[in-house]
Amino acid sequence: METVNKINAYWQKLRKQPLFLPILCLCLVLLFNVIKTPAFFNISIQNGVFYGYIIDIINRSSELVIMAVGMTLVAASSGGADISVGAVSAVAGGMCIFALGSDSVYHIPYLAGFLLAMLTGIACGAWNGFLVAKMKIQPMVATLILFTAGRGIAQLLTEGQILYVRVESYKRLGAFLPGVPLPTPVFVAAIVVILTTLMLRYTALGLYIEAVGINRRAGRLVGLNSSLIIFLTYTFCGLCSGIAGMIITSRVYSIDANNAGLNMELDAILAVALGGNSLGGGKFSLAGSVIGAITIQALTTSLYAMKVTADQLPIYKAIVVVIIVSLQSPELKKMLTGLRNRLALRERVA
Repeated sequence: METVNKINAYWQKLRKQPLFLPILCLCLVLLFNVIKTPAFFNISIQNGVFYGYIIDIINRSSELVIMAVGMTLVAASSGGADISVGAVSAVAGGMCIFALGSDSVYHIPYLAGFLLAMLTGIACGAWNGFLVAKMKIQPMVATLILFTAGRGIAQLLTEGQILYVRVESYKRLGAFLPGVPLPTPVFVAAIVVILTTLMLRYTALGLYIEAVGINRRAGRLVGLNSSLIIFLTYTFCGLCSGIAGMIITSRVYSIDANNAGLNMELDAILAVALGGNSLGGGKFSLAGSVIGAITIQALTTSLYAMKVTADQLPIYKAIVVVIIVSLQSPELKKMLTGLRNRLALRERVA
């Protein structure tokens, strides 16, 4: 009996950990993959690089991880979401390829094109931040402007065409570096997560974001510039979208303004929610968002492995996401607790 009580106490303590449910959901998705595909965790080396389902999940989730990092800070500071991140990634990627040119040589140095894409992402994020922080427009409405106009801007840059980059080195950011067995996007995503974590942990910015997200007026009363903090988070989210856009275009060494980053804003918001973060602002967890992004990509990869078509994919993904989000719902926990108490009371009466 004592052992059972210890196990129960340990379980209750474990359940209260912030990352417990995100990790549990990821483990369930991976377990399902192992049952359905026994060779799911197999990793092989071909031509000096790693191949396998796990490598593909980590690789393909890199852009989503980067976007989820920016989305986490936006949600924490403003209690809203930036629904323009997919379109902003298309604009940033289109700007870079437009500047580099589609000939067999770059028109400008690659680094200059990369920086131009980053500045484009920052400018788009600053515009969103201005509307939300200064003009006090609701985040969903403010970012809807670039959500609809962003791809039009990218179409103007590309003149409605799919522009291809003819230089081989452009593919390295979205593929592999010479002599490195892991895909380059994995390193880029890791760098973004690590630098963001260090910035938030070793400065007061993380605390400021949480304070403003919980109560913007109270933040102003204690001397915080709430508008500036919200503006900075949206600007940073734009930068993250620009980095993701470079990876997206590098994978296919081209820019398709209609499809680059399409619907990724929805996955980024889901990653934040699956990570246990509140979309209403306040405390946040970057680690949870990263786990949420990997979970979504693992789900996508497993569905493709089950021969689910791209048209059917959103249906299955929506069902699983509803289940996962419901498991994290405080109201569901209250209902289950009430049900358990009623059953216990009936047993005592009987």
